[in-house]
Amino acid sequence: MRVSLTIVIILLNAGNLLAQSGLIPEPVSYSRKSGEFILTKTVGISPGSGVSKETVAITQAQIRSCTGLSLAIKKSERSLDLRVDSLQVTQSEGYRLQIRPQGISLTGHDEAGLFYGLQSLTQLFSQSKSATLAACDISDYPRFSYRGMHLDVSRHLFPIAFIKKYIDLLALYKFNTFHWHLTDDQGWRIEIKRYPELQQKAAYRTETLIGHKKELPHRFDGKRYGGYYTQAEVKDIVRYATQRHVTVIPEIEMPGHAMAALSAYPKLGCLKPDGQAGGPYQAATFWGVFDEVFCAGNDSTFTFLENVLDEVVSLFPSTYIHIGGDECPKTRWKTCSKCQARIQKEHLKDEDELQSYFIRRIEQHLTKKGRQVIGWDEILEGGLSPGATVMSWRGIEGGIEAIRQKHNAIMTPESHVYFDYYQSLYPEEPLAAAGYTPLSKVYGYEPVPADLRADEAVYLKGVQGTAWSEYLTSPDQAEYMIFPRAIAVAEIGWSQRQRRNYPDFLRRLRLQEPMLKRLNVHYTNRFDELTDTVTVDSNGTVQLTLSTTLPGSIIRYTTNGSAPVPTSPAYTQPLSIKQTSDVKAAVFQGNRQVGRAFQKTLTINKATGKPITFITEPMGGYRPSSPFVAVNGVSGTSRYNSGEWIGFQGKDAAIHIDLQRVQSISSISTHILNYHWQRMWAPDTLQFSVSEDGETFRDVYRHTQFPINGINPVLGTFPPIQARYVRIRATNKGVIPAGEYGAGGKAWLLLDEFRVE
Repeated sequence: MRVSLTIVIILLNAGNLLAQSGLIPEPVSYSRKSGEFILTKTVGISPGSGVSKETVAITQAQIRSCTGLSLAIKKSERSLDLRVDSLQVTQSEGYRLQIRPQGISLTGHDEAGLFYGLQSLTQLFSQSKSATLAACDISDYPRFSYRGMHLDVSRHLFPIAFIKKYIDLLALYKFNTFHWHLTDDQGWRIEIKRYPELQQKAAYRTETLIGHKKELPHRFDGKRYGGYYTQAEVKDIVRYATQRHVTVIPEIEMPGHAMAALSAYPKLGCLKPDGQAGGPYQAATFWGVFDEVFCAGNDSTFTFLENVLDEVVSLFPSTYIHIGGDECPKTRWKTCSKCQARIQKEHLKDEDELQSYFIRRIEQHLTKKGRQVIGWDEILEGGLSPGATVMSWRGIEGGIEAIRQKHNAIMTPESHVYFDYYQSLYPEEPLAAAGYTPLSKVYGYEPVPADLRADEAVYLKGVQGTAWSEYLTSPDQAEYMIFPRAIAVAEIGWSQRQRRNYPDFLRRLRLQEPMLKRLNVHYTNRFDELTDTVTVDSNGTVQLTLSTTLPGSIIRYTTNGSAPVPTSPAYTQPLSIKQTSDVKAAVFQGNRQVGRAFQKTLTINKATGKPITFITEPMGGYRPSSPFVAVNGVSGTSRYNSGEWIGFQGKDAAIHIDLQRVQSISSISTHILNYHWQRMWAPDTLQFSVSEDGETFRDVYRHTQFPINGINPVLGTFPPIQARYVRIRATNKGVIPAGEYGAGGKAWLLLDEFRVE
């Protein structure tokens, strides 16, 4: 009986596997049917009325690409029938795909739905052997009406061939929007015939930063860089995207991120405090936010921008025109007599309301053209224009605020869907902006905030992934950073929430890899690599947990710094680290190591795992998951993205550690992160104090010099002293000084692991 039951369970599990699709995004429903369909050259494509020639041509091309077979347009005994029927398929952009031994029937609610069904069919053929498909029924439609990906071409310019490839990949995964970031401080990338100097001057910068902007001194390559897309090329891209049901939304930045434009037309900048013209200007050669912005008090600014937008509108049929609105410093406006006169004339409260005036005036012009404004969430500052849609990037708060004002919102928070951030903590990863956004974090993002009511959620139109290109220097590098994280966003935007499951997503993603390789996509295939978590248990012992999502694998490790081999110990449970250890580990399948080796040094000392209290609460992205992060034996890295740095913005730091018994100590150490170009400033003073009773403290070490641009090690030594309690105090720089990057803003103070010996 037990054997029979086992056989039944195996058969049931096999049936479940057969009932699983390999599609991304996961469809609303997929059911396996009996039999299979074998594609041969005798199969014809039979389009119904309402199916465009472009859709038929794309169908032929995609099937030929993934099967090698060229199908004729004809009605045959075994055919691929294409239909548009809004009564049979009732949801917008939805489709129904039926595969039977005798043929394939694909019906869309509209041509977009028909096209998305074709993408599913393409994926199935790409995963098949000998162009053979399992019989099945698929019913599918999107969760959100806006499913977007962004690409910045200002910082680095990408060729037309790559833009088209990018659109192809977006379409393959059922994105319907390409947000094309065309202008910024570092270059103007679209031809505007009325203003030729945008092409002659604004499209080029004299040189480009080498390395990360945090590194000092800044180094440059000395090479002129730039270019732009002609209007003919733009029309070609828009036409190409339209055929693939991708809407192209252009972004023309304003009022900030304007240095490139000002280099061509300097009279559009603010006046200096003495009334003289601003400038001189040039397209920025490095990355960041700059004070040079369009003058909001100058009518010629609006004339220029309206004329630019008139040409943009003629090129892009999209409902939305993106006007930026983000990261606009008010420094120049505060000292510009024209801007101050505008504030007085329009009865505005301050510079925030001046920005709102600016956006509102541009919106009025675009409304007359039959278009709608979309902008980053800073357009909320000073009041939102009546018809504006908000793209929430600094978190979800901007989106929620817009929604509660009954404005549409798109969620694109940098914490989860910015793909210029690192996707791995391995030191071999190529240079990126900052942060740590692994595939698992992207996939885990839920766009609809839990506290939105159902009647409010209707204003949330969708989700978008974002790819800024400061460190995306080539198409290959862009693909490596964007894919497969963009594929995760595709599933977030399309699939029903209850259908999303990360382990199953990874299963399907692995099935997609042959297709991605055939399409020559330089994606990262390291999403299964080993990751770790360091915690402190109730006994104060450091626990190192290792994990991988790769099926059929085993983790092997060493703790003495030697490379793991197939005979190294197998990881079966968290490692208790009771002495300083150099842990190395790797994923193995049989005797073969898969992927890169993992390494982490854990330094055990008298403070490790001891109770710790933050008198001042850490802030933002530098608020640790647990206070024990500061005493877990692990130091922070120069990429400041591993979760080991503890940050305080504009506030002093005060931390207490209880060593749990009076004992002799003679040193206290930590590290300070000092990157002024990241608004990270060393403290004016770092003070270590100790106490036997927790009441009366004695200062034992004071440090005031932090000369390194980067990680400054601080080792405070003193004659042996009896103590149980340790107090760390650091005086924040406070406000970033004038003349420095981010001047006037709050300085970040960052410390990491505290060690006591």
